[in-house]
Amino acid sequence: MQNISTFIFDLDGTLVDSVPDLAHALNATLHDMGLPNYPETTIRHWVGNGARMLVERGLSGSTSVSHGQSNAQVSAALDKFLAHYRALVCQYSALYNGVFDTLTTLKRKQYKLAMVTNKPEEFITPILNAYSLNDMFLVTVGGDSLPEKKPSPLPLLYVSDTLNVNPEACIMVGDSKNDILAAKAANMRCVGLTYGYNYGEDIAIHEPDWVFDCFTQLLTL
Repeated sequence: MQNISTFIFDLDGTLVDSVPDLAHALNATLHDMGLPNYPETTIRHWVGNGARMLVERGLSGSTSVSHGQSNAQVSAALDKFLAHYRALVCQYSALYNGVFDTLTTLKRKQYKLAMVTNKPEEFITPILNAYSLNDMFLVTVGGDSLPEKKPSPLPLLYVSDTLNVNPEACIMVGDSKNDILAAKAANMRCVGLTYGYNYGEDIAIHEPDWVFDCFTQLLTL
């Protein structure tokens, strides 16, 4: 670990359990459209590929997208969803246990901290402010900040370039296969967290360098 200088974190399912707010917003959108609502436990398996994909899965009622809506109709549904989510963000969500103290410890040990999420950029600052995390990260990247999002390595490489560190000096920490695939493609080591959102799959299937059950285990590295 002596050559590790930087930790890059996912947001939803890694730092914050945001599904309660996302589920409320999605179900409100589906209700507006006269479509069935779904339990939070179901929607948990739909999170992780950005807001538009979440809406498409809601319209389909399944992880597999098959809803028969046009691009214009999906865009209209996405606008409804974002409006509902703006009103709800951080109302029902919560930080996972140990996140604040662990980030504080890493920062005190002079590690560089960054965030790469597939969530739209506009929601990052309100969430960080709500949980007093706004001073933790040197760089934050949203799903619409760059031309590509995870599992593309582009956002992770953008962080390493911005912070002027080699990819080999970074560890990506996330809860889904998108985080692991992006890290491997960027030549970064990675931690897979078992408690987040990974479409019902075991995160170990994707062979991260470490698999942890709780966030505080990062300090054991």
